[in-house]
Amino acid sequence: QVQLVESGGGLVQAGGSLRLSCAASGLTFNNYLMGWFRQAPGKEREFVATTRTAGSTSYADSVNGRFTISRDNAKSTVDLQMNSLKPEDTAVYYCAASRHWLSLTQKDSYQYWGRGTQVTVSS
Repeated sequence: QVQLVESGGGLVQAGGSLRLSCAASGLTFNNYLMGWFRQAPGKEREFVATTRTAGSTSYADSVNGRFTISRDNAKSTVDLQMNSLKPEDTAVYYCAASRHWLSLTQKDSYQYWGRGTQVTVSS
């Protein structure tokens, strides 16, 4: 079965950096759109970034210029490098995979999800 396992979350001060990683198994990784979403307490899960099968990327406006998504098709991993972190970036971050999508940014377009990793940014 498909498994997505996130790692790399933690506590960091504002202005700091974290790198999240997602390891995928049980799927033909090269064929999947891979994305990162996040969910803060009391809020909807929101799009953060995505990387298409050929490696092109898209970002939410709120993280553009600070976060970088990258994929390694040989290792079936997708990373999210987060720089200049802000307290409002605090959330559980989820890795997601999509084989068929209508929208890159809508969570309903993604068929598989990891369990998430907590990122907390202190002010």
